[in-house]
Amino acid sequence: MLNPIPPKQDDASGLFIFMDGDAHSRFRRMLTAEFMIKNIRRIEPLIEKDVIEALERMRSLGAPADLMNEFALPVPSMTICHLLGVPYADHDFFQHHSRVIMDRKSGPAEVEEALGALTVLLGNLVKAKRTDPGEDLLSRLVAERVVPGELREDELVSLAMLLLVAGHETTANMIGLSALVLLEHPEHLAALREDPGLAPGMVEELLRYLTVVRTGLPRLALEDAEIGGQKIRAGEGVVAMLAMSNRDSSVFGDPDEFDPKRREAHRHMAFGFGLHQCIGQPLARAELRIALLELARRFPGLRSERALADVPQRPMAVTFGVAELPVTW
Repeated sequence: MLNPIPPKQDDASGLFIFMDGDAHSRFRRMLTAEFMIKNIRRIEPLIEKDVIEALERMRSLGAPADLMNEFALPVPSMTICHLLGVPYADHDFFQHHSRVIMDRKSGPAEVEEALGALTVLLGNLVKAKRTDPGEDLLSRLVAERVVPGELREDELVSLAMLLLVAGHETTANMIGLSALVLLEHPEHLAALREDPGLAPGMVEELLRYLTVVRTGLPRLALEDAEIGGQKIRAGEGVVAMLAMSNRDSSVFGDPDEFDPKRREAHRHMAFGFGLHQCIGQPLARAELRIALLELARRFPGLRSERALADVPQRPMAVTFGVAELPVTW
């Protein structure tokens, strides 16, 4: 049996990814309905609007443009802002602080400052939702959970921060890296343009092939166990390498090859597994599918401005990605 190693912050009570049992279930139940596939389908027109708006803005700037900065980053920012009820005018603010939090090169003081800044922003926003609610997730949680006393305001702030940071960083890096892979394989980009029905399978293969969150949560063994012939003793720490599981040759044939028609691609663990698997995965899939389809449709001559091997990456980020992706068309 493995338990997640808890965060050091004593007040991180809404960070349910570090919890197990009833504590974890309590917070997760509050969000499950919001991220059900049927609810995500209802907001797909909004996602499509955000995607098209970002692409047309990039076109208006003219080539060359940084696809990461002009497209991959704004799309999940706009979507998560709409979903949570965070003013998009604040996107530069939370985008900057999210990147500080998710960068392993950031020092403790930098991370603490970024967490504090986001806590103030979200705390003020949660308070405002009491008197000026909207049609958004935070407003509903304030009305349905905070006001009746089921959820404290500080818990909702931590919950909102988790959704804001995780919902933005992971999807932005997936969009950027996916575009890079398709630029490396222009035949697949052309196939997607000709047959949009390929998109769902291609998304699953990209999730498997890229695995932007390369490790699962650190876990602590509560009792002796043996996994894959490796003995783990009670008290020892364990980190699950998601990227390695997604290249397991016993599950995926030719695992190092990118194959959008791979039938077993859906068996990937890019979103984790079990009780702790990513609650926002239907939203992430929808954003990635719509983003890649519209990119293929609207920029048929898309190509990289530099050798793909020279595109700068972010190897020290918690979610792997590219720092920039200069493209022309």
